[in-house]
Amino acid sequence: MSRPVLANIDLKALQHNLARVRQLAPASNVMSIVKADAYGHNLLTCCQALGDTDAFGLLDLVDAISLRKGGYSQRVCLLEGFFTADEIPVIASYQLEPVIHSSWQLDILQQIKDELQLTVWLKIDTGMNRLGFAPADFRQIQARLSEMKCIQQVSVMSHLASADERESPATAEQLQRFESATENTGCTRSLANSAAIIAHPDCHFEWVRPGIMLYGSSPFADITANELDLRPVMSLQSEIISVKHVKQGESIGYGGTWKCHEDMRIAVVACGYGDGYPRHAPSGTPVMVAGKLTTLIGRVSMDMITVDLRGIENADSGSPVELWGRGIAVDTVAEMSGTIAYELLCGVTARVKRQEVTNG
Repeated sequence: MSRPVLANIDLKALQHNLARVRQLAPASNVMSIVKADAYGHNLLTCCQALGDTDAFGLLDLVDAISLRKGGYSQRVCLLEGFFTADEIPVIASYQLEPVIHSSWQLDILQQIKDELQLTVWLKIDTGMNRLGFAPADFRQIQARLSEMKCIQQVSVMSHLASADERESPATAEQLQRFESATENTGCTRSLANSAAIIAHPDCHFEWVRPGIMLYGSSPFADITANELDLRPVMSLQSEIISVKHVKQGESIGYGGTWKCHEDMRIAVVACGYGDGYPRHAPSGTPVMVAGKLTTLIGRVSMDMITVDLRGIENADSGSPVELWGRGIAVDTVAEMSGTIAYELLCGVTARVKRQEVTNG
């Protein structure tokens, strides 16, 4: 018998969230970001459900090739570009689109003699201070690329640092730098991430790049996914594997950090930080047992957690448990654990089986 920890992946929810992107940015093409194994949801499963997208964005060349071999004809963007010169013929042969963000990449492209007909994305650093060229250098670099025989088309992108902070002036400043650098260049442009798709429509341009919102998480700390009409795609589930009767004053788990205030029943659930449940989730973090809300008690261990069964008299070994999903937002668990939903979703480990579901 297999261990009961399971990540259910709701494909209809994923498709719904993509449709929300199109509602919010109706004039833009959509590049669905599926890096990090589709934020921990399984790359090929999610790409199949996202068949209506216009492009995919990811990092790993092997993953990009797997999409082409799987029959996906959409544009595929390599968000960190190429890393070595010998990758370029492979990228060209599979019609992939690398991001060019550093001078050393330009130097490599300059040496390519074959007419490989690459489509590339030129990245401008408008204030993130991560990858990308200075806006003042954009036109010079664009001209340099246009002289290379291997370059067929150049699109341009940048990345927003604070779009999730709706009142921050940083987004308007980055937008101004981006527009100033790229106006009247003839390039298709991309700037908006999930937060900007929702809150900054002036950043949409020809392409938007949704990431976390596709998977049903809110990019904002003060607005829930439900309020944004986003549906959770992953439901992390398990079962009770033991029920204990614990007396008043006795402690629970490593370090005895939680003490029983009365005689009570507790449940041991097969899920821990070895599965990707956050080790720093505190007592009081919500857990759903047999359809009823309760809380985590005691420290999270590698393979198990313990939860409060007071008020859930029908719960017993084998009762279903939801750690996050439809009943408990992953954003809530992340906030209580001092992290973000991105980390929790990407951190679900390989020993947790992903199972496709198509809930209505």
